[in-house]
Amino acid sequence: MSKQVIEYAGVPVGIAVPEEGLLRFIAVKFHVFELDQRRFATLGQLNSAVRSHLSSGERLAA
Repeated sequence: MSKQVIEYAGVPVGIAVPEEGLLRFIAVKFHVFELDQRRFATLGQLNSAVRSHLSSGERLAA
């Protein structure tokens, strides 16, 4: 797998970068900086973490 853009509600919020068999999340929006540099086993886990983190109803600016 190569680098992949991670989106939430159609807005790019970061990228997933393969690293040592895991995916490192690199945040590009302030809304998800708390998840920056965290590693996940799958894209599903990463996307779930982003959804959970942003579920507070805060709107993202494009």
